[in-house]
Amino acid sequence: MAKPPKQPAAFPSKEQILAFIGDRPGKATVREIARAFNLKNDRRAELKRVLREMSGEGQVESSRRKLHQPGTLPSITLADIVTRDADGEFIASPAEWDEAHGPAPKIRILSRRAKPGESGGIGDRALLRVEPIDDADAQYSGRIIKVIDHAKERVLGIYRSLPSGGGRLVPVDKKQIGKELSIPAGQSKDAQDGDLIAVSVQRQGRFGLAVARVEEKLGSIKSERAVSLIAIHGHEIPHVFPQAVLAEAEAAKPAAVTGREDWRDLPLVTIDPADAKDHDDAVHAAPDPDKSNPGGTVLTVAIADVAHYVRPGSALDREALLRGNSVYFPDRVVPMLPERISNDLCSLRPNEDRAALAVRMIVGADGRKRSHTFHRVLMRSAAKLHYAQAQAAVDGRPDDTTRPLLDGVLKPLYDAYAALKRARQARHPLDLDLPERKILLKPDGTVDRVISPERLDAHRLIEEFMILANVAAAESSERAKVPLIYRVHDEPSLEKVEALRTFLETLHISLPKGGVMRGEQFNHILAKVKGGDVETLVNEIVLRTQSQAEYAAENYGHFGLNLRRYAHFTSPIRRYADLVVHRALIRAFNLGSDGLPNNQDMAALGEISAQISAAERRAMKAERETNDRLIAHHLADRIGATFEGRISGVTRAGLFVKLDGTGADGFIPARTIGDEFFRYEEAMHAMIGNRSGETHRLGYRVTVKLVEAAPVAGALRFELLSEGRITGGASRSTAARPRPNAPRPFRNEPPHRQSRHKRGKRR
Repeated sequence: MAKPPKQPAAFPSKEQILAFIGDRPGKATVREIARAFNLKNDRRAELKRVLREMSGEGQVESSRRKLHQPGTLPSITLADIVTRDADGEFIASPAEWDEAHGPAPKIRILSRRAKPGESGGIGDRALLRVEPIDDADAQYSGRIIKVIDHAKERVLGIYRSLPSGGGRLVPVDKKQIGKELSIPAGQSKDAQDGDLIAVSVQRQGRFGLAVARVEEKLGSIKSERAVSLIAIHGHEIPHVFPQAVLAEAEAAKPAAVTGREDWRDLPLVTIDPADAKDHDDAVHAAPDPDKSNPGGTVLTVAIADVAHYVRPGSALDREALLRGNSVYFPDRVVPMLPERISNDLCSLRPNEDRAALAVRMIVGADGRKRSHTFHRVLMRSAAKLHYAQAQAAVDGRPDDTTRPLLDGVLKPLYDAYAALKRARQARHPLDLDLPERKILLKPDGTVDRVISPERLDAHRLIEEFMILANVAAAESSERAKVPLIYRVHDEPSLEKVEALRTFLETLHISLPKGGVMRGEQFNHILAKVKGGDVETLVNEIVLRTQSQAEYAAENYGHFGLNLRRYAHFTSPIRRYADLVVHRALIRAFNLGSDGLPNNQDMAALGEISAQISAAERRAMKAERETNDRLIAHHLADRIGATFEGRISGVTRAGLFVKLDGTGADGFIPARTIGDEFFRYEEAMHAMIGNRSGETHRLGYRVTVKLVEAAPVAGALRFELLSEGRITGGASRSTAARPRPNAPRPFRNEPPHRQSRHKRGKRR
């Protein structure tokens, strides 16, 4: 007898939703609510509509993409340490709070022995794990997960000596442009003209320059590799390894085959950028001999076994967690691990025995993974290739290195990629088209040129192999019930989707209301505008609609890749998250005694996730600022030159412009745009002239003149030479024209917007 069809669960009332959120303070996501009430497909879309209503009615609000009741704090809160109580305990206040709910609650910081990066003080901003308490003096207790910003006790800048003695400090922070400090004679610590220094402000009167004293000399701006030094010190990026860490690294010995599978006869190869210094992933593919998998592939990805050398709790481990990740500047790398580990023992050099953690995956002809197994091995790379070299070989131009590998190694890799490509297309990940730029330097550390590297199938091949290996890692740890750190990317917030819908309406592009947003829908929008005048504009806005990827011990999927579970496994040399995942796999499959410690549960991994996510954001900001400074130095002697570019940002204060070629970012103050008042239209991302209707909109092409550069701050000032378009689609003349308002110095202008997207290695 046939079973009656299963009846869908009743749709929850607003009261039931509120009750669920109340039981999970700070942890209730849309996905969790939908799962709890068994809501799928259209019913999940209805849930989002109800949550929008509840948000508009003030019944719920969102923080860090998680819902909670108004007037309460989420469990992970960004807060400022503001004072001490009578017992000497630090008291913090949330960095963001709606005063409509009354005074901001007080958070008592629980004192305990601090780990690296956890020690806070008054004036610091920190990420806290908070819980409500019943106390007359504080409403929450909090534990510091990570200090995000220390109190600004010092100012960084370039020392400029004066003939009369003493000198001045030229700040390197864009927000401080024009605010020089006076350094009296005898307070300079023998700083020389051009030195990067840290000072403390001693006195600040109503008139004249503030007086400062040099606290530390950090290096000379005239030397090679000086520009990245500014970002390293400005963001307090650890860049000198303690002696104990170096000693531990030097004492490490190469791994032996004992306790490992011997894979030294398997012709794995590394494929990396031509200038790569370390090689931590190797690949191999071969046809699957199993007749039940016709056209299938046995795909192998081997990753350097960093966990063998970096043991939990060791000096190497503590320093790696403190750094979180390697930081990549055009002129140097600040590595997560010492060179003895990253460039030697864990670099998969050709014809040298190396320890690895490998995943062997069985892939069908449709590109879908059927099964996988993990192995701890000793391998020997057959060749070190770079992307263009591998691509040239497959395209019919092999060299002496690739010719012997072409039929037996390279062609099977590309055959496997062809299958994975089909699976990717069926999966519909987010497909943004935003060019990446790379700065090439001269031997003296100055900019030679800026290029946009060609995206080859060799790049995509490695990317798809790594994604599949990352999925396998997440699935295996989850199946074994071993906690791990996921790489997560939440779907866009309800507010951002509504803003995108409003914007697209101005382009006569509709975005259906109510439905669950998927990458496929965004791709459909991007396909509509491909090749048109607004292609760049729409790509930028769709990018800004997305949430930021991060690390988390709780899985909520990867929206951009359209994957339910995903973890970074493939780069433990440069990312601490990957090292944790390696340890989780070692524990899950009993591959050694150096796996994830039992005391690292979800709570502990949640704190580590918050810390390394903050380190990642710090690295991204430092890298962007360094690129800006290098480009500003490069263009500083071209004042008065004319450039072509696109509007990359619009605010009430003015327009941000990204130049063609170099990708340099600069600012045009609103008052210099034209001879009429221009109003800011947020929904259109545009400035529109009140009288003429002349419009300057995000993505529009413009001609500008460089009128000022502040190289040490990485800031550029432009003058707009081209006319905008008339609202409604007509375009006025793009001929150069004089501007009635001469640009003023950089002082009192906001910092220019940084580019926010870096493709590939931060997925």
